[in-house]
Amino acid sequence: MPAAFDLRDRCRRIGWAAGLPGLALIFAASALWVTPRLETRLAREADAVARVVAEPGAEPWLRVTAEGRDLVVTGEAPDAATRDAAHDRLARLDGVRRLVGPVGVVELAAPFVWVATRTRDGVDLTGSRPAEIGTGALAERLTPALEPGTALRDRTRAALGAPPDFSAAATYALARLRALAPGGRVMLEDLRLSVAGEAASVADDEALRAALAAPPVGYTLGRVEIAPAAVADFRFVVTRPPGGGLDLSGYVVSEAARSAIREQAAQISETGRIVDRTRTARGLPPEIDAAAMARFALQLAGLMQEGSVTVADSAVTLNGIALDAQAIPEIEALIGDAIPAGLKRGGVTLGTRPLSPYRVGLRREADAVTLTGHLPDAATREALLGTLRPRLFRERLVDRTRLGQGAPDTLARALTAVAAPLALLARGEVRIADRSVTLSGESLYPQTARRIREDLPAALPEGWRAEIAVTVPGETPARTPDSCAQALDAGLKGPGPVFAPGSATLKPAFYPSLDALAGLARTCPSLRLTVTGHADPAGAAPAPRPAVDAAVESTASLEAGKPSAPRPADAKPASKPPVKAAAKKAEPAKPETAKPDAARPDPAKPEAAKTEPAPDLPQQRALVVAEYLLQAGLRPEQVAVAPLGTARPADQGVGLAPVARP
Repeated sequence: MPAAFDLRDRCRRIGWAAGLPGLALIFAASALWVTPRLETRLAREADAVARVVAEPGAEPWLRVTAEGRDLVVTGEAPDAATRDAAHDRLARLDGVRRLVGPVGVVELAAPFVWVATRTRDGVDLTGSRPAEIGTGALAERLTPALEPGTALRDRTRAALGAPPDFSAAATYALARLRALAPGGRVMLEDLRLSVAGEAASVADDEALRAALAAPPVGYTLGRVEIAPAAVADFRFVVTRPPGGGLDLSGYVVSEAARSAIREQAAQISETGRIVDRTRTARGLPPEIDAAAMARFALQLAGLMQEGSVTVADSAVTLNGIALDAQAIPEIEALIGDAIPAGLKRGGVTLGTRPLSPYRVGLRREADAVTLTGHLPDAATREALLGTLRPRLFRERLVDRTRLGQGAPDTLARALTAVAAPLALLARGEVRIADRSVTLSGESLYPQTARRIREDLPAALPEGWRAEIAVTVPGETPARTPDSCAQALDAGLKGPGPVFAPGSATLKPAFYPSLDALAGLARTCPSLRLTVTGHADPAGAAPAPRPAVDAAVESTASLEAGKPSAPRPADAKPASKPPVKAAAKKAEPAKPETAKPDAARPDPAKPEAAKTEPAPDLPQQRALVVAEYLLQAGLRPEQVAVAPLGTARPADQGVGLAPVARP
């Protein structure tokens, strides 16, 4: 009995051993043939369910993946009932073992937040996306904003409450992400766009900030935290070009630092001209204080006429022309004793030469009169201080002038001439560059302002030129010569006034442009105009010879630069403004039948009066325009008429051209 049992047990073990290879073959066949076919069938049937439960024409919200007999389901259903119905349909598919979720339900997102984050191998989307836009449709809209080959991984959840034009705003935000290094992100929070990260490069930083100046319509900027890009060669350069001013180039550590540097540079520049070519970047060694470095470089540049101060590789290098002879030891002292921590001395190559242009500045403020620039010697300085002191009562006299070569030989006389009018102003400034004087400021009294405008040019030495812009409260301020030239060029574009054939009568259509020109001339004391009339077009009927009436006679003296004679005090005003009335006087008189003896010479008149030529039609037109401008406020010396016989083509109209300054 025991032997028989042992035999049966041995047979069972042998049977199991013999059956294992067959069982392995069955499992292998199932894995290689049955399971893939089952997954394919389940995926196909599940995809059909996803399309059935979706709204007609909409992208399916249900996403299903088959893993063996399991179905992995994701997505956001419009509501719980739709989700449960989809689950029930999937569970009843033949061969399904279980459903692996979750499937969410679309809810209201408040605030509606969408975030795009740049990674090393693509872009990740998180937060919420509009429920009405499927993932595929949204990805199709966003892809053009990505760099070619960038992977887009959408992990957002569908939600209600998306802001208007979400797709356009998200595309704009995603395009900005290209300028950021990995780790950068953009976020839409309702109608607010925020950006954070490090710029990929200096150029990307500038392009990103420029693009953010125009966010999508209806959206505003939230937090913008863009760290500058790092550069290997961080340098800061201050250049003094010929003619004055300052040029800034290289890098600054932030926009706030750039603003502070520009303010400091404006105090050093005599002309006030600042050209800023700096770019924002990182890379300055941490042991160097950026603000102290910039201040030191600007301080050194203030002691130079021309050249550059360069901070690179922690070294300060100077090359150019020193401000004056005493500036070289001052620069050496600064570099030796006051150089900021972390910086070291570089190469210093400086020369000297007479100052050109030679500049002096006098500025009067409420509590002080400050002198800047250069003076030729101590005697000139003492003479200037002696001229100013008796004219000042409460104001402090602050002398910041230096001694330097190159001054005009009549500078002392010119300083004496400008000191007196400056003391009469409530506030003002005098800038002298070689033999050119610019006086600007405000006077409390019109009479004082007028006296300064009239007396200062005559008080200056021969060969000196003055530009005076003194205003009175409530008075239209005078323009600078440059702004006058620009405004005049803009006002004289296109053809001038065109008279009707045979006529020298101003049309009402001429008044606005002539009034504007007169208003400009009143604010430009140095403006000088020449008026040239135009001829009639070819083929026009010949006009009768125009009579020279009072209006023309009053302007005839413009050819010689003489003011017109004043009108009688008891003359009655015209019913229309005097300017327009005078213009109408110049209309050619109608021809009359001459009496038999009208052509006889009058023996009582002198011979010169009989031979003086009358204005031709083009010149009469110019005289009429000039008379209008005079009555509109121009001074007689500001307008002149072209000589007799000078005419412009009819299609160009009356010419109004500025007279070039000598």
